[in-house]
Amino acid sequence: MILREEDDAVSVLPRQFPTNRGGLCQKGWTSAELLSHPQRLTSPLLRDPASGELRPASWDAALDRITTGIRDVQEKHGRDAVAVFGGGGLTNEKAYALGRFARVALGTRHIDYNGRFCMSSAAAAGMRAFGVDRGLPFPLSDLGRADTLLLVGANPAETMPPLMRWLTEQRERGGRLIVIDPRVTATARQADLHLQPLPGTDLAVANALLHIALTEGYVDGDYVATRTTGFTEVRRTVAGWWPARAEALSGVPVADLEETARALGTAGRAIILTARGAEQHAKGVDTVTGFVNLALALGLPGRPGSGYGCLTGQGNGQGGREHGQKADQLPGYRRIDDLEARAHVAQVWGVPADELPGPGVPAYQLLDSLGTDQGPRALLVFGSNPVVSAPRAARIEGRLRDLDLLVVTDFLLSETAALADVVLPTAQWAEEDGTMTNLEGRVLRRRALRPPPAGVRTDLSILTALSSRLRAPGRQPPDDPHTVFAELRRASAGGIADYAGISWDRIDAADGVYWPCPDDEGPDSPRLFTYRFATADGLARFHPVEHRPAAEEVCADYPLYFTTGRVLAQYQSGTQTRRVAALRRAAPEAFVELHPDLAERLGVADGEPVRVLSRRGEFQAPARLSPGIRPDTVFAPFHWGGRARANSVTNDAVDPISGMPEFKICAVRVEKA
Repeated sequence: MILREEDDAVSVLPRQFPTNRGGLCQKGWTSAELLSHPQRLTSPLLRDPASGELRPASWDAALDRITTGIRDVQEKHGRDAVAVFGGGGLTNEKAYALGRFARVALGTRHIDYNGRFCMSSAAAAGMRAFGVDRGLPFPLSDLGRADTLLLVGANPAETMPPLMRWLTEQRERGGRLIVIDPRVTATARQADLHLQPLPGTDLAVANALLHIALTEGYVDGDYVATRTTGFTEVRRTVAGWWPARAEALSGVPVADLEETARALGTAGRAIILTARGAEQHAKGVDTVTGFVNLALALGLPGRPGSGYGCLTGQGNGQGGREHGQKADQLPGYRRIDDLEARAHVAQVWGVPADELPGPGVPAYQLLDSLGTDQGPRALLVFGSNPVVSAPRAARIEGRLRDLDLLVVTDFLLSETAALADVVLPTAQWAEEDGTMTNLEGRVLRRRALRPPPAGVRTDLSILTALSSRLRAPGRQPPDDPHTVFAELRRASAGGIADYAGISWDRIDAADGVYWPCPDDEGPDSPRLFTYRFATADGLARFHPVEHRPAAEEVCADYPLYFTTGRVLAQYQSGTQTRRVAALRRAAPEAFVELHPDLAERLGVADGEPVRVLSRRGEFQAPARLSPGIRPDTVFAPFHWGGRARANSVTNDAVDPISGMPEFKICAVRVEKA
């Protein structure tokens, strides 16, 4: 986008950029309204111990309160008693600085971020199959060239509207679009074929598709033999997934499974994309792996116009997970338990490698341990709102209330900030420079239009000030984004996500630079896997995966499946979008989507308030009747808090590899409110 400021009013204008070609969704067009929103925070807030209310305070008072609180907690309970929770939408510079702050200034192993709830299953599947996690290992424009495009649990028409231009181009070229989703979404309505499985059965569908590909001769034997390893065991596993078995489990007709496998197997170019619908499960890594196995067997990765990819879910969903916010990672997508990686990063930071803490725990485990004898007693939150976004949210809200110290940095008073002891006002996207990395691995520049309002600081300046007050060891962290990015380049050098050859000037000259890019004068990497994969031997790994039931199945007391998702006019926990007038008009409140047959059995009319109850809690919202959802399934968006908080009922069972919670399926009952 392009920003223009006239008479203190900011306008958003289109920009002809390669990825979106001037297109934005409604959220982008209206984003400038938040820059001068009347509810914007412009002063630190401290909780008054006498009244219990948040009151304006000076920056010195707020930083002193945080510093004293951190020292008190760590003196009583140890360094790991303070935790940090970040956001996937932070710039690369801020994500990097936050990881550095946690490991050096606080010396804590406890840091993770809300991207754990978004991309972690696809990331883990990509790492074990390809040796690298990049949402799309090919340029976005490849989508328009595919003869067959399979979307699994993805609804970009509502979650990523500019991407639909590539899908339109794909269809205009004569390509086929196939969507796998339990609901008839806005994207599914545009598909040539829609597979509507029972929630939680995508892995059975993936194995059946590979079974058909084997049976009908679509497997690329030369590719499998020369570019992969491990196929023999996968072949043995999927032999038992004949189409009729998958139909009985998922509800997807055998004819649709066969048509999908043939469309992929006979296409000159085919792409398989997964998103949250397939990934936000306690078996999300295995489910994604099932579709990766299918892509590898068909010989798709590394071929132009073909491959496997994953759609990101946040503004910097790719870059936010590359440089140290994750519990087990250091900058450059290095593992924190790798001795060589620790030595390299410690040298950049000017600290002994053996003083860096070890791996922490994934986000839900971290949040669920807060305020307990075994968990942290203080938490610093940057760019996230777990009171609304976490699974089993009422439980997590209680954990946050039990803390000795809760600090939240935000520019609006989110539901999480409303619980804090200290709230720090921070700059918005148009008020600070930095970089973002999109789903293609293309590093982009974000330029400040104007400085933040008086009384507001950037996240980088906040982290630098706290590091100074805490007398952090090593080199003083910089607080300007250009210098931070230069340090990030050194820290990432030699890592999987190598930014060493990427500079702001180079980004500006080329409409972005793709990582890995190790050399200033060398090429970047818009397309991966052309000749080899990022594994030690250059071969991709097959992994046998078996379908298993959801962590919680329906029963007499909770006879319906519940799943969550997004709507076009709202974003994430809604802290920003629920405050934009045009977006409120477009999507003013939460809803519960029911099939008309189910509504009739319940005696519920369209628009009538209903309660959705699970073993963990309940929420309330108006019913919205739709024939596009399965009669055994209930859907609600997760953008609202309070009584309409959908995550009050979601399951906190997690994937054993990625730590992803099972947002997309649990057992509920629905009652008239």
